[in-house]
Formats: sequence, C-alpha cells, structure tokens
Amino acid sequence: MTEAISTESSLRSKRASIPLSILDLALVAEGQTTRDALHATEQVAVSVERAGYSRIWVAEHHNMATVASTSPAVLIAHLAAATSHIRVGSGGVMLPNHSPLVVAEQFALLESLHPDRIDLGIGRAPGTDRGTAAVLRRSPDNRDDEDFPHHLIDLMGLLGDPRRDTGLWNRFRASPTLDGSPDIFLLGSSGFSAQLAGILGLPFAFAHHFDMGGTVEAVEIYRRNFEPSAKLAEPYVLVTASALAADSGEEATRLAAPNRLRRLGLRTGRVLPLYDPDTALTHSLYPQAASLDTAALIGCATEVAEGLAELAGRTGASELMLFTSTFALEDRLRSFDLIADAWGLGND
Repeated sequence: MTEAISTESSLRSKRASIPLSILDLALVAEGQTTRDALHATEQVAVSVERAGYSRIWVAEHHNMATVASTSPAVLIAHLAAATSHIRVGSGGVMLPNHSPLVVAEQFALLESLHPDRIDLGIGRAPGTDRGTAAVLRRSPDNRDDEDFPHHLIDLMGLLGDPRRDTGLWNRFRASPTLDGSPDIFLLGSSGFSAQLAGILGLPFAFAHHFDMGGTVEAVEIYRRNFEPSAKLAEPYVLVTASALAADSGEEATRLAAPNRLRRLGLRTGRVLPLYDPDTALTHSLYPQAASLDTAALIGCATEVAEGLAELAGRTGASELMLFTSTFALEDRLRSFDLIADAWGLGND
C-alpha cells in the first residue's frame, strides 16, 4: 500500500510539471440565459484559479444561440477583474474579423489594466458562418490565407514586436502606451498555422479538441520550422483536449452525453441545444452521436489524467488546455477539481 501511494505521488509530481489550463466557450445550456452562461464562466475562472490552473481562455463565436462568448476582450476584462493571478486570454480572437489596430488597442488596454496576466491567442477562422463573417468583415472577399500573415505581423508590431522595417506601427500607436505586452499565441488546427507560428517564433496552440486529427503532424511542422525570436527562444506547444472527469466512469459518460449530441449537430449542420444529460441520452440522435470517433478523455479522474499524460507524451506538449462541456456548472467545476487533484496541481 505504501509503495502504491509513493508511486502515485511520484506520477502526480511528474504530471504537475506540465501546466494545465482551461478553455471556456460560455455555452448557453437549454433553459439558461446568456447571463447565466457568462456568470458560469466567471465562476469557472474563480474556481480554476483556486485549483492551480495556469490560464483561462475564452473564444470568439458569432450568431450562435448556444455560445455567449462573442467579444473576448470584453469578457477577458471581466474575468481578470474577478480573479487575482491566473492568466486570462483569448482562444482566440479571429483576426480576419478585425482591424489589427483595433485588436492591438483592446489588448494594450487589457495589459495596462492587468499587467503580465493577458494572453492574446490569434486565430484565422471566422468563428461563424460565411454570411455572418461577410457582415463582420464588411467585405465578401475571403483572402485569409494571403492577408492573415501580414495582418498578424502588423498586430505584433503594434504591440511592440516588429518583424520587418515597415508596417502599421510606423504610423500608428496602440494606446495606451504599453510598459509590457500581452503574450501572443498563434492558434490553429492545420499545418498552415503551425508553419507560420514556427517561422515567427510564436507559441503554438493546436485545437486537438476539434477532433480533426493531425495533432502530432502539426506539432512536428511547428518544431521543424521554428526560428527563435526575441519573445521565444525555443518552441512552446499548447495542446487543447476535451476532458471530463466524474466520480465514476459511468457518471462521466452520462455527463458527456449533452456535448456528444451537440458535437453531432455541429458536424451535420444542425444547431442542437446543450440538453440535460437525461434528455440527451434519450434523444433519437444520441446513438449516432455516441458512435462518432472522438479523442475526448471521459472517465474517472485517474483515467483522464492518464489520458492527458499520454497526450502530452505523444505531442511533447509544453502545456495542456482542457475544454469541458457539461449541462450543469457544478459538474464542470467538479471535473476541474478532480483533474487538478489527479494531476498534482497546487502540490509543492
């Protein structure tokens, strides 16, 4: 018994060397309001800070009734004010939807309000459907692949990290004037973003929780193309993972049912609510949802921690970020606490 306890303690210490963080979408569950969802995200931030997680990120989505996180900068300001030391950031700001100067000003202000606590995760996807994206961008043109690197470099220059002789930063200044700068991450789910992050010497966050595959391949592309920068001397890989822990594997499977159903809807173009578990389990589409292949880690805390450790080992991740979707807030908070304990967060 003593040997088993010692082995588990050693595993927890080893795991704890890899930081864990949280991605929260402020999902609006069936019967809830947007206010409910945003209040839940605030409670998540306070709880995971106490549990020892390193950062919490919120995403940008538009024209989706089930997602309350539309403006990351506004929500980040609220979450940073509600907490004291956890890093708060975007996972991500979808740069094609915005002017680089607007994003730079927003995050310069956030960094001034909450020094050394702000992350700016930048994405290339629209975060919505094509029609809504066209309205957001005020242009029907879709030149993401061509324009995105240039806009990203302009944004970096405006935030104090110029990578060429001329750019927007020569003519404009992101106010207020920065004493420091937010940490910029490049987000992606493909080789394009991996290669760009490597070339620019930026931290790379791969959306493993999208269940699209290619995680190891993208990480290899990033490392192969990595060039040290003034901001980062060696590669830094953050991998997101869908994870849900409960007091038993059976209970975790039950709690995961609503998100499995919602995931099927996203894959088939049907917007399904985030139902309560019992409704989800009896839904006519649930058998189809449950049959989808997934990399999600669902089980008791030990099983989830082992899965996360395997993912970190396979990808060489510097950090793991958990995406957890449940109908009830208390189940989400319980999952975070269980995983934090199994991982060894907060241990000396």
